Amino acid sequence: MAVTTNTQSASQVRNHAVGQLVTDAGAAAALTITLGFVPRVVRFHNLTDRISEEWFEGMAAASSLHTVAAGTRTLETTNGITVTSNGFTVNATTMVASKS
Repeated sequence: MAVTTNTQSASQVRNHAVGQLVTDAGAAAALTITLGFVPRVVRFHNLTDRISEEWFEGMAAASSLHTVAAGTRTLETTNGITVTSNGFTVNATTMVASKS
């Protein structure tokens, strides 16, 4: 999967990162974002389909609060976000191909 756009902005708050990814992948693939710190909150939004995944400190690996465009919210326990020692990984099911 190629990342065609990657923008980030600096913040005065320590250990805070904001970015945008646009992929041109033909197939879904897991995506690992390296931040250089362990995040306490991860919010990942698929702007194309208006789907969001949110992970909060204390949640299990591969879990997230899943919100769809209609507003329905469910607890994802297998295809969510996994936090690593210096960033996070978004599961292939969540990081679908050719999306913003």
